[in-house]
Amino acid sequence: MLHTLDYVVLGLYLLIVTVICVRVTRRSPESDELFLAGRTLGAGVVGLSLFASNISSTTLIGLPGAAWSSGIAVANYEWMAALVLLFSALYVVPVLLGNRLTTVPELLERRFDARLRKYLSGVSVFLSIVLDTAGSLFAGALVLQVFFPQLPLVGTIVAIALFTGLYTAAGGLRAVAYTDALQSVVLLVGAAMLAWLVFAEFDHSWANVVAAMPADHLSLVRPLDDPHLPWLGTLIGLPILGFYYWTMNQYVSQRLLGARSVEAAGRGAMLAAGLKLLPLFLMVLPGAMAIALLPDLQRADEVYPRLLMEYAPVGLTGLILAGLLAAIMSSIDSALNSASTLITHDFIQPRRPHLDARALAKLGRGITLVLMALAAMWAPMIDHFPGLFAYLQQTFAYVTPPLVAVFLLGLWWRGLGASAAWRALLTGHAISVAWFVASQLGWLDLHFTIVAGVLLALTAVAAWLWQAGAQAPDAAQLDAVDRSRAPAVSAAVRWGSATLVAVTAALVIAFW
Repeated sequence: MLHTLDYVVLGLYLLIVTVICVRVTRRSPESDELFLAGRTLGAGVVGLSLFASNISSTTLIGLPGAAWSSGIAVANYEWMAALVLLFSALYVVPVLLGNRLTTVPELLERRFDARLRKYLSGVSVFLSIVLDTAGSLFAGALVLQVFFPQLPLVGTIVAIALFTGLYTAAGGLRAVAYTDALQSVVLLVGAAMLAWLVFAEFDHSWANVVAAMPADHLSLVRPLDDPHLPWLGTLIGLPILGFYYWTMNQYVSQRLLGARSVEAAGRGAMLAAGLKLLPLFLMVLPGAMAIALLPDLQRADEVYPRLLMEYAPVGLTGLILAGLLAAIMSSIDSALNSASTLITHDFIQPRRPHLDARALAKLGRGITLVLMALAAMWAPMIDHFPGLFAYLQQTFAYVTPPLVAVFLLGLWWRGLGASAAWRALLTGHAISVAWFVASQLGWLDLHFTIVAGVLLALTAVAAWLWQAGAQAPDAAQLDAVDRSRAPAVSAAVRWGSATLVAVTAALVIAFW
């Protein structure tokens, strides 16, 4: 149960967030400020906001739950995300910033045509609502229900949606980024403390942890027939899912687009990549240890809230709970703001170019509130899925590989034209739908991470077949992705990226 001091900590946190949002709201009247924070974000804010926007349902609730049920191999999502972030900072972000884009789908219009832009934007909005926003609302309600069992699921989801949706609509990306930076600090401090307390249950002895765990629970590399995450899926599937999430997903890339320079974006990506190595120690390992401490849980998604309730002392419980809610709200505000940006700039502005910056900002705020309502209505449905992490990742695995294939081919294959790219994308998603139906009927049985790799390969083959004999793109289309014209990445970012790659490799080897 929560004590008075816990309520005080929670109240102070919510008050600070409210004050920040009120101050930011006074300086956010126009669309460029609302959607990209005036393109003035520094490296620290970019990095912390990238980390905080991702650390909600997929990490703070889903990762410990997955580790409790199947072991630490789920941490492969985290270190792979770090590598993808570094790759994007070096090779993709300079192209995005060099073109002064507001949304990532704009690049597909410049490289191909408007069809590709609207298709990617529409899919991204759909995923932001049914996965990112709804998933985070569900996770927040789940956390609160552990401490307050009398709370109704739907009512709790609505309350979280209202609070987060209102400050996102009012303050825009600057409010999102600044509150994310605060939330990152609260989250990291709270998670580190809880991880230390859980480790204390094993007398701070790694040998005791190893002795208490099932043999395969502490291994990152799993057999090919592993039902949770086979090594082949880690190798060919996770990079694809990570590339979409950290590069093509407006929900995440909006922070990079709002950076004041390529240098700030690169350093921010490095900071986020470094922070992405911490969940192994702060969330995954405590979740795995919980199999010995909480063996009789009814559902895996309750692991982290139960650890908090059982092992955190008075006061610290309030701080960590604030961190939990902070992470969840940061994912919600990020998804809402990015989806609003996509709808406003990719669908409405091209049809109504006469709208000025203030009108676009007003429209964007209204769209944010509508999207908030849609996500709140869908969120209770997630309770019918086997687990939050599985719900998120399996959906990404079927939807995103064709998009990633066309995006990468557009960047690196100068001979791919718009018609071939469009037909390849439709072909890839037709195969995705057919494969998903076949898997649900039991006709195909392949892990979803391996499916992601196969779908990307099939889409690439389809692009090559459709392009055979077709007209090549003109020079104007190729200029949009000409990396020789993109701003240069500094040597410091390159050397820092190389260092992080080495640290990541060392971690993987240590937990092989």
